[in-house]
Amino acid sequence: MIKLKFKKGDLVKVISGKHKGVEGPIMKIIRDKNRVIIEGITNTKHVKPSQDNTEGGIQAVPASIHISNIALIDPKNKKETTKISYQINDNGKKTRIARKSKAHLA
Repeated sequence: MIKLKFKKGDLVKVISGKHKGVEGPIMKIIRDKNRVIIEGITNTKHVKPSQDNTEGGIQAVPASIHISNIALIDPKNKKETTKISYQINDNGKKTRIARKSKAHLA
């Protein structure tokens, strides 16, 4: 398992794969598979009719993306992607920082 530097709600951009170029916030993190679910990225799923869903048909389901295929969007310059580093405050707390703009992340 890889150490994840991303958090739920971070604004990220897909940098490779089928959904390349899509931007959106992280909705869910799947730690054991090193994957994230990003708002606005879906796959289609064919569903058979059942008692609950009498129509069936094609439905959109959220798609997960591996964390190596996403990059954090810089909070100051909204166009560029950046990496995440850490800094320890005076009171001993560890905070996340965008490397390009040195902006603090929530």
